[in-house]
Amino acid sequence: MRISNRRQILAVMLAVSVLAFALVLAGCGKRKPPLPPLPKVAQRAEISGFQRGNSVILSWQMPEQNAAPGSLQHIARIEVYRLAERSTAPLTLTEKEFAARSVVVASIRVTDRDFSEKRYTYTDPLQFAGQPARLRYAIRFINSSGQRASFSNFLLIEPEATVAGEPASLAAEVTQDAIVLKWTAPDRNADGSTPVSLVGYNIYRSDSAERAGTVINRTVVTGTEFSDEDFEFEKQYFYFVRSVSAGTGVARTESGESNIVEVKPIDTFPPSAPDSITIAASPASISLFFPPNPEKDIAGYRIYRTNDASLPQAEWELLTPELLETTTFEDTKVEKNTEYSYFVVAVDTFGNRSEPSAVVSDRLPGGGSPESGDFLPANMEPEPTPWQIRNKYANVSPERQ
Repeated sequence: MRISNRRQILAVMLAVSVLAFALVLAGCGKRKPPLPPLPKVAQRAEISGFQRGNSVILSWQMPEQNAAPGSLQHIARIEVYRLAERSTAPLTLTEKEFAARSVVVASIRVTDRDFSEKRYTYTDPLQFAGQPARLRYAIRFINSSGQRASFSNFLLIEPEATVAGEPASLAAEVTQDAIVLKWTAPDRNADGSTPVSLVGYNIYRSDSAERAGTVINRTVVTGTEFSDEDFEFEKQYFYFVRSVSAGTGVARTESGESNIVEVKPIDTFPPSAPDSITIAASPASISLFFPPNPEKDIAGYRIYRTNDASLPQAEWELLTPELLETTTFEDTKVEKNTEYSYFVVAVDTFGNRSEPSAVVSDRLPGGGSPESGDFLPANMEPEPTPWQIRNKYANVSPERQ
């Protein structure tokens, strides 16, 4: 009986082991895929900034994305800190000292739209211009529970005492060759003091109301007028101007911007009339030669002809229904003993037509009488051929600019 009981106990233990092993195998077959790691959100920013007028503009790049609400890494707001120091104070400062002495000048709530590595800006109105002070700025991210991340880098700025005020009354005028900007000079500094600390102006242009402008003048403009020659007709532009002050540092300080003017130049300016038309007759044709127009947007030329110069020019025959893209033309549909008169009109890419050129006239040589002047006496030099005249303009490119 004891042997039999022992065998039964061993059989039960073996069955339990087999069942446990089977359950382990079954569990291994249903293992779930590993979860992706949670994205790590940068908790420290690098700030930069500069003075403009009586303000300091700070900027920094936001993280690519925010953590989920409830996460310790979720950024709910940003605090901006400022510390006013004497200009002779030590440059080094610990985060603990900065936290104890600085003040929070802004608490900015953020949403998911503020991320995706966008550049965030904050403008701090200056209250220390003219005082022997240095401003030290930093920011840090705060989560929903009020827990604060580390400070950013420290940005140190010594405000200029007097910065010129903004230019006023900016206006634009469109001409054939430029968009001419004019404005009024500031009569006082941004803090209301005089005389105006003014070196000149920077002119900014953008092709979108949402895109920041870029400086288009190579050197500081000292007058109150600027011509923007690098533009295209039928494109939209936005302009503003900033005063530039002398300052005490290496970098000059700009004012705030003037009013913004929006310009969409339309070309309604006709080209100048073609000039210096040369005419030459050969035995079978009459040729015209002329230098190219000076305008950059010339599309081509139209040639008009008549054998009755007393007719109004509106009734003259158009010889070039398609614009002539060169500055030479050969008329082969001519007859002897007939005088032909011509004029040329320039046309630009917007369809604007010039005034007619001066009229030139000629007839085929030969077939006339001495009284008519159509024959060549033996002692007279022959007239240059059209190709000799063409060589006169060999160095003048007929290509459109």
